[in-house]
Amino acid sequence: MSDAPGMLVDPERDGPLDGVAALAARLARGEVTSHELVEAALDRIEATQSTLNAFRRVRVREALAEAAAADVELAAGSTGGRGGSAHGPGGPAADRHRPLLGVPIAIKDDTDIAGLPTAFGAAGEFPPAARDSEMVRRLKAAGAVIVGKTNTPEFGQWPFTEGPAFGVTRNPWDLDHSPGGSSGGAAAAVAAGLVPGAIGSDGAGSVRIPAAWTHLVGIKPQRGRISSAPVREQFNGLTVYGPLTRTVADGALLLDVLAGSLPVDRDSAPAPVEPFRSAAGHPPPRLRIGVSLHRPYSGMPASLDPAVRAAVERMAEVLARLGHDVVPVEPPYGLLGTIFLPRSMDGIRDWAGRVPDPSLLDPRTVANARTGRALRPFLALTRAAEPLARLNIGRIFRRIDVVLAPTTATPPPRVGELNRETNWATDQAIVAACPFAWPWNVLGWPAVNVPAGRTAAGLPVGAQLMGPAGSEALLISLAAQLEDSERWHLHHPGERAVPTA
Repeated sequence: MSDAPGMLVDPERDGPLDGVAALAARLARGEVTSHELVEAALDRIEATQSTLNAFRRVRVREALAEAAAADVELAAGSTGGRGGSAHGPGGPAADRHRPLLGVPIAIKDDTDIAGLPTAFGAAGEFPPAARDSEMVRRLKAAGAVIVGKTNTPEFGQWPFTEGPAFGVTRNPWDLDHSPGGSSGGAAAAVAAGLVPGAIGSDGAGSVRIPAAWTHLVGIKPQRGRISSAPVREQFNGLTVYGPLTRTVADGALLLDVLAGSLPVDRDSAPAPVEPFRSAAGHPPPRLRIGVSLHRPYSGMPASLDPAVRAAVERMAEVLARLGHDVVPVEPPYGLLGTIFLPRSMDGIRDWAGRVPDPSLLDPRTVANARTGRALRPFLALTRAAEPLARLNIGRIFRRIDVVLAPTTATPPPRVGELNRETNWATDQAIVAACPFAWPWNVLGWPAVNVPAGRTAAGLPVGAQLMGPAGSEALLISLAAQLEDSERWHLHHPGERAVPTA
């Protein structure tokens, strides 16, 4: 790895700093302070904002104050591993519930954090949120220091992170290319080492796509696994929160922290058979894995790039060498898109009604919101059809345990390549690049992107492991087994300070 400006590098170790869990352990041992980590993260964000442009909002004063408070708590020995009394401040409960104490984390700008606006990629002067969302509350309760909110395209509509409200977010592996979207800022921040982990959201692949294009692990959990509170659900049940990290164990740790629902949530998920971090610590049993290269029908042309196909086929070979039974499979997606479209467009309609100045909205957003209003009468039908779709597609899990598929159809596109002037042109471009991820959002089932290699030009590509309802622990265990074999977390981008075009 080249030591690029702003990269997360420890000069004493001559390499990247540790991830979420390792930083928490170093804090617990007193090897580093939260103030040092948070200040360094803020410095890296500032140093890369003119090139990488990962953040929409940065919490400089608040994050440093929270880091100072974390250091006081760490010094008092109120969490596990610090030698404090089990009956002292924090006690055993703190041992279990403050696993991120002092660790800098980023969140996507579709999520409320008290005191900051939630613009969700849109332009305008949004009022600051009055209170934290439940997801943010859980992060803070675990001790995380949220350093800022990351960039996302307007209302998360597109798998690129560009817009007039904030500019262009770039891929740290090559600044001429996109990190994807819609959690592109979160992925760029983690891949570049600005923070060890971030939380994105996934409504049609918005965690998995940028994870694939930035060489990260991206977990889309079961619908209802992480609370949507204060709202009942996001985008009519399509969207869920999910972690972006460099290792499976870090993603599993964040998922453990965030898991849980409230009475307001429309959906809830049964408790896992074991903590997700534990699942990341052991291999799965021998599995029957179905490889699917078939793209779901989206009404527009798309083809699988040879480099992506080769990467997924290579991952299938790795899984076979690890002892799994790998077979071809084609999920019967049918016309699943007819269930997806009304729900996604209605979500855009909803967000378009929240902006302070509708005249600043992208014309494509205005058109999508109009479509959402027209399709609202069909929402009930799409929800009623969902159980039948799950039953039909779920039949494949009578023969296999996990599906392995491409996360995207192409390697990372160049900046601006997918960002076309009209909705029709944009939709054609994004379907051609990203036709594989959205069905699991309709079904509400979990999926995990894993790094699958890089193209000859050095650009990352990914593969997704997809399972039936409640299979996060199995997918995490399988992903961790792949990580042990592939060692992808040892590879990091050498960020260029200036794009070549």
